[in-house]
Amino acid sequence: MNDKIHVQGIHLILTPALKQAMHEKAERLLRHNSHIIRIRMDLEFHDTKTPERRFTAKAQVELDGPDLVASADSEDGYKSVDLLVDKLDKLVRERHAKRVHSRNDERRQAPDVLHGKH
Repeated sequence: MNDKIHVQGIHLILTPALKQAMHEKAERLLRHNSHIIRIRMDLEFHDTKTPERRFTAKAQVELDGPDLVASADSEDGYKSVDLLVDKLDKLVRERHAKRVHSRNDERRQAPDVLHGKH
């Protein structure tokens, strides 16, 4: 298992299969962005909420700059983890695209680069 991924259950004990599923889903994020420092993922069980929102998956992705934080609710622990990783994947891709766009923005280039002067 990857040292960059930390999973835990809150108000429930994670089964080995659920831990493995959470690790596999989180590793997908690591494949997309090698600059991720750590992923902390929690799966929480709420006995008092409505059945369709009993499981809440929360995660914090630590990387350069502000951390990415997301959560997802559903009636099933596996489904909550799937929804959460989809949200995080989108956030990581948007963050990367924004950095590439700003890096390639003409307004940020030195004048000699823009006019081909050396």
